[in-house]
Amino acid sequence: MATDPPYLRIARDIRQRIDSGDLAPGDRVPSTRRITQEWGVAMATATKALAALNQEGLVRAVPGVGTVVAEPVRESRVASGQGLTRERIIRSAIVFADSEGLGALSMRRVAAEFGVSTMALYRHVPSKGELVRLMSEAVFSEEPPGPRPRGWRAQLTQEARWLWGLYERHPWLGRAMAGLTRPMASPHAMRYTERVLAALSGVGLTPYQMIHVHLALLGYAQGVTLAIELESHARQDTGMTPEEWMASNEARMEAIQTSGGYPVLSTLFGDDEFDLELGELFEFGLQRFLDGVEALIAKR
Repeated sequence: MATDPPYLRIARDIRQRIDSGDLAPGDRVPSTRRITQEWGVAMATATKALAALNQEGLVRAVPGVGTVVAEPVRESRVASGQGLTRERIIRSAIVFADSEGLGALSMRRVAAEFGVSTMALYRHVPSKGELVRLMSEAVFSEEPPGPRPRGWRAQLTQEARWLWGLYERHPWLGRAMAGLTRPMASPHAMRYTERVLAALSGVGLTPYQMIHVHLALLGYAQGVTLAIELESHARQDTGMTPEEWMASNEARMEAIQTSGGYPVLSTLFGDDEFDLELGELFEFGLQRFLDGVEALIAKR
């Protein structure tokens, strides 16, 4: 009696965890390295198992996080073009950009979601640029949860983590708001700016320094966020998940690290595994940034 190849058996085991609810949408599934350890298979087999789950739409790769259980697939088209409003267009465009990226967004693609002509959209939104502005405005209409903490550092930490959360859920937002020299006319985004400046008010910084702290923090968050969007482009270009790409380059990476030309890098972790987590990277950089602001305030 023929048996399934190992990668299919592994995929079936993980699928059962998803179906049973042990792994919920957004939860990380075992990484390729974890699969090699838990099932005792080669890296290539582990990669094929995750690729099979990805083809089924059960998992998706999140840059800096790993492979997670995918959300249920949304309907590709809004039920009817009747009752078309600006609010519905904005909500649909946000959902589309979240899944496809800002580069794939167009008035024609959004119109197709509603089953209407592009001209029908122009009656509500005059251009793609205005649509992106309205999308950003809608996303920034949220507020940080919980009470405002005391102290400038705690307040900046709250604001930065809130901003990072927005960027994680809407990776396109980093590019949409990236114009530091040409800020978007967005009252809701300006409320974020106001909260940051209020946190810095009265600590001894000059207005010039306060604005630069705000812009440097905003630029830092946007810079890390762009890694999410770049990973999405890389996946589209190569057709490979991060795990598949790492597996395909494992031999080459190993050869480089053992060549003797990188004595610090090759011995940095030994046999320990290093998984890049963008959230941890953001938090590390955030605290070092605030250390610098604290030193600046102390000098004043």
